[in-house]
Amino acid sequence: MVNIRRLKFSLKNALQGLRHTLFFHQNLRIHVAVAALVIILGWSFAISPIEWAVITAAIFFVLVAEMVNTSIEEVIDLVKIEHRQQSRIAKDVAAGMVLLAAIFAVVVGLIIFIPYLK
Repeated sequence: MVNIRRLKFSLKNALQGLRHTLFFHQNLRIHVAVAALVIILGWSFAISPIEWAVITAAIFFVLVAEMVNTSIEEVIDLVKIEHRQQSRIAKDVAAGMVLLAAIFAVVVGLIIFIPYLK
């Protein structure tokens, strides 16, 4: 049985996490701005439903990666007592994850939009 009160509470917390990341972390705002531009391009070029699906997946992949990165950084900042190499490595690897997701999204965008520019 689904507990509606718990579901509402979970949804409220999830929305607070989204709001926090959007308002207090510049990189997510940058990703959202780029995503908005890509959506405008998609409408302008009238891309196909399959292309929309791939673009949407790439956008969400980058946004999720950025939020995972933010979570990892926040937890490390919470638990670390002094600067340790492991903390730096964990943060760098998380940032690298976002970079790979962003590179993937750029490649997807190029594959989809270059034919429309010819």
